[in-house]
Amino acid sequence: MQLDKLINSVQVVSVVGAPEYKEVNNITNNSAEVNEKSIFVAIKGFKTDGRKFIPDAISKGAKAIVMEDDGETPDALFVQNDVVKIVVSNSRRAFAELSCNLYGNPSRELKLIGITGSNGKTTTAFYIKNILETAGFKTGLLGTISNYIGDTKIESTLTTPESNKINQYMREMVDANYTHCVMEVSSHSLSLDRVYGLDFDYAVFTNITSDHLDFHSDFDHYLEAKKILFDSIKPSGRIIFNKDDEHWQQLLKGNQCELFSYGTVSDAMFWISNIQYDLDGTSFDLSYLQNSYHVSTKLIGKFNSYNATAAAAVGLLERILPEKVLEGIKTTPQVPGRFEVVSKGPKKVIVDYSHTADSLQKALESIHHIVKGERPIHTVFGCGGDRDKFKRPVMGTIASELSDKVYVTSDNPRSEDPLKIIEEIMEGIGSSDVVVNPDREEAIKNAICNSEDDAVILIAGKGHEDYQIINGVKSHFSDKETAIKYLEAC
Repeated sequence: MQLDKLINSVQVVSVVGAPEYKEVNNITNNSAEVNEKSIFVAIKGFKTDGRKFIPDAISKGAKAIVMEDDGETPDALFVQNDVVKIVVSNSRRAFAELSCNLYGNPSRELKLIGITGSNGKTTTAFYIKNILETAGFKTGLLGTISNYIGDTKIESTLTTPESNKINQYMREMVDANYTHCVMEVSSHSLSLDRVYGLDFDYAVFTNITSDHLDFHSDFDHYLEAKKILFDSIKPSGRIIFNKDDEHWQQLLKGNQCELFSYGTVSDAMFWISNIQYDLDGTSFDLSYLQNSYHVSTKLIGKFNSYNATAAAAVGLLERILPEKVLEGIKTTPQVPGRFEVVSKGPKKVIVDYSHTADSLQKALESIHHIVKGERPIHTVFGCGGDRDKFKRPVMGTIASELSDKVYVTSDNPRSEDPLKIIEEIMEGIGSSDVVVNPDREEAIKNAICNSEDDAVILIAGKGHEDYQIINGVKSHFSDKETAIKYLEAC
């Protein structure tokens, strides 16, 4: 695409150089990805200032640099290297707008379904994808575990990719005749304008609890970040929201879109009742427009009745036959690391991504519902470093109150001292039997090998993740693999 045509679609403060003579086919905020037809967007991040990499991008042949000008990068640098300097007031937003336009606004050619909430985004996305595919629609998925375009699985490093990757993946979907895309939308991506300019047909709200307060500073700012998705959806879009969540009215205040509620409250449009679950799966009744359906899923827990219902709402609103919706829910495979049961003999290990206070509580309450006081419950967990510190003692309290024995260990300490994190968790630990071991593998081994034969062991926090970050070093580590190893060895 010709650069002058591309930048006509964004608000520009000033331009140095001749964009009408430049052809571009790539946009990035990572100088390592720059080629000779690239636009490099220099974003001032929280840890690194992208403007430091402008010389590197120029040396690699970038045709243009987009930046918020601070007067420190002289125009002469761009003129001498025949590189167009494009100054904008908001580099993140410009990155999103330029990415949409460079790839031909592919979100307008897809039915785009965005899912946001503190918990349940990944599972809901898997349900929706499977329902749509069961009905014959080619569907892509962008999310926490991986990004999926057909049989192609692309590693995911962010819940919601950067703007350029989102649009690149969607363009690939459109070119391959996909009709739908399901996307997890994180609060970070909303605050940082990664999804700015996307054309959402559906916005799904799962729930909201205290999370990411290291980034958003307080709950009100976190809620405002989530609200961005619903405020930005087009008037013809549809919003599907959890009416059991007390914050839904704040989140949807002033919204003029068509609203569809779900939940266990009797006035929910998609009404959930008669929830039953055990270690084999979950079943419940769903009522909508005077019709009742019995829903069953392999996925375990009361929370999965909500996730499945949100997905069913999308399917039914898409005019998919109810029997196809029910089949899609029933055949949705186990989502990696989401209340995933691993067992050998009577002993059960549950690997779950519960890394917030609310999700840990829901996971343990689900286990209590299943075992009905007849089996001991052991919990292995830690808290991530460089993240919300407020939840650490709260999670300690929850684990100790709802477990017979607790193993406090490391999660991803990142740059923090693992023992300091554990110390903050221990402030909330009550009278439960507690073992402290910062070595996560040793903690899992002890929980499995030293527990009763009929124990149920929850390994919480990392779920699908297959790595651990300690002192900034990333190493392979999988809770599931470790659990299998010691179930077989002990």
